[in-house]
Amino acid sequence: MYVQELEPVADSLGLSALVATLPLVIVLVLLGGVRMKAHRAGLIGLAAAALVACLAYGMPVGQTLSGAAQGAVFGLFPIMWIVVNALWVYRMTVRTRHFDILRRSFGRLSDDPRIQALVVAFCFGALLEALAGFGAPVAICSVMLVALGFDPVRAAVVALVANTAPVAFGAMGTPVVTLAQVTELPLDTVASVVGRQTPLLALVVPLVLVGLVDGRRGLRETWVPALACGTAFAVGQFIASNYVSAQLADIGAALLGAAALVAVPHARRPAAEPVRAAVLTGARSEDLDEEDPRREVVRAYAPYALIVAVFSIAQIPVVKDWLAGATRTFDWPFLDVANPDGEPVGANVFTWPIVSTGGTLVLLAGVCTAAVLGVHARVAVREWAATVHELRFAILTVTSVLGLAYVMNLSGQAATIGQFVAAAGAGLAFLSPVLGWFGVAVSGSDTSANALFGALQVSAARESGLSPELLAAANSSGGVLGKMISPQNLTIACAAVGLAGREGDLLRKVLPWSLGLLLVMCLIVVGQSTPVLDWMLP
Repeated sequence: MYVQELEPVADSLGLSALVATLPLVIVLVLLGGVRMKAHRAGLIGLAAAALVACLAYGMPVGQTLSGAAQGAVFGLFPIMWIVVNALWVYRMTVRTRHFDILRRSFGRLSDDPRIQALVVAFCFGALLEALAGFGAPVAICSVMLVALGFDPVRAAVVALVANTAPVAFGAMGTPVVTLAQVTELPLDTVASVVGRQTPLLALVVPLVLVGLVDGRRGLRETWVPALACGTAFAVGQFIASNYVSAQLADIGAALLGAAALVAVPHARRPAAEPVRAAVLTGARSEDLDEEDPRREVVRAYAPYALIVAVFSIAQIPVVKDWLAGATRTFDWPFLDVANPDGEPVGANVFTWPIVSTGGTLVLLAGVCTAAVLGVHARVAVREWAATVHELRFAILTVTSVLGLAYVMNLSGQAATIGQFVAAAGAGLAFLSPVLGWFGVAVSGSDTSANALFGALQVSAARESGLSPELLAAANSSGGVLGKMISPQNLTIACAAVGLAGREGDLLRKVLPWSLGLLLVMCLIVVGQSTPVLDWMLP
């Protein structure tokens, strides 16, 4: 048995924490300073974490490698299993041109560019984030806005800012699932706390978007539909994350937000020509005027309806219990780790939810989608393989980062850093979202930031007397605001709208919004850590 030690370097907590941070510092420097590809930085960081675990903490080589392997396996299943199958569904809609039909359908909902920004970037972007994440919403929504006539820079900025509120529950809840796994906190608890933080952002973001599109006039003339959309989204995300399923949080929120927009009469009024002339400065796509048969429009919406239906059925108690029956639990080979008190850690046992995991449910919905859209089985399989190929570097990044996180957690490195950081005391509540924000800004992924810092947040919270669930959730909620300034997302946005090399211009436009909303989230978490707002927590 390997027993974790908190002060292995010269019996000093400070020196031990300094050594323990080396893998994280290396990853962040390689990503943010050297601009190295994320998968390479992740692999180097994993190697550094393994060396620190073996040389400084005395963790046996076999157990270190075994811990890294468990992290990599978790990165593959269920994390990337969800992402691959979700992106596969999207690729099939593109191949059958039903995605174009969906785009035209959105364009016909309103001719007001401010409402179009809410429908495409906020509502549909959230739906794409729920299904795929990892940069897909920014790329797709940017292109759609340009096709509607938006200036490329404005389209990219709107898509980046909109991609905030849904990120914590993106890719069928992948960030919160990862957070629960690395912190050993119950998923329902973590999801419910995040679901009492990010919905507050959803109230503000639509108002920010109409302001970005049309300045003060946009706010003055369209604040009613923007507020209705944000409120509906926030309510949907709160209810789903707390009482239904974390995997359905963004899907339900996106659909409710869109329904609220359609229901508000103000949103369907024709926009004044001066507004359209001022905002739509780009070339409008000619295919927007094509008429699509109603049957094809229904088929275009079908994949998303199928996913909602499959996940809803999976939440029925009888079905949920039946699916859970296929879960397998076993001792992870060559791993026998105890915490500093001598108690076995949870990672010694591995749980494999074969059928009940989100990725398998999305796969089932994808099979149904192929049937509805008329995709031949051979073509569907080819598209799935192409999806895996497209995501090969993302898969390598996620598995290496999860391997790094597991090695740091199992060796005791995260606990050492957590105990050292706990010296911040009450100030930790303010700094907690900043740590998540920084992690996402550098890594481009809320999932990766949760894997890197989740256990550290929990460890620091326990040492300082704060709620572990609150700080773990704050890591994810603060992280969503780093998404719009991450180099990966900026590059994706620029490439999508033909602005290659203009990442710096976009950064200057979105950075103030990122910092301003981060301050709001920090104040929310501080309030929730005190009697002022602690009534908000479950």
